[in-house]
Amino acid sequence: MANEKDYIDNLHKGAKPSTFQNALELRHSETEAEKKLWQLLRNRQVKQKKFRRQHAIDNYVLDFYCHECRLAIELDGGIHDLKENRQYDAARKSVLSEYGITVIRFRNEQIMEEVEKVLEKIAEYLIT
Repeated sequence: MANEKDYIDNLHKGAKPSTFQNALELRHSETEAEKKLWQLLRNRQVKQKKFRRQHAIDNYVLDFYCHECRLAIELDGGIHDLKENRQYDAARKSVLSEYGITVIRFRNEQIMEEVEKVLEKIAEYLIT
């Protein structure tokens, strides 16, 4: 089972049980924008790539994550406009980039109002 453990370690980058618990709680309290985007990403609907939602990596929970492409998709509401949250997001992006993970961000309004453009942008990041 060493291969499975290596896979899980690589997939989650040492996430702690508390991070997994946080991810579980977030799955049960998703925003309307998260629900809408998840319906369009799940079951390999975009370029046949598998996405996970509320995925634990290191000390963070990613809104959506494609492990094959090392792509994280984050959806932002107004709270992300606060200076301390912008700083946190920048530090988080830096840590994730050390793992080779690209982070792209969209505003909740973009998901609700122009989801086709969002999907096109996501598709640009998905390697085939």
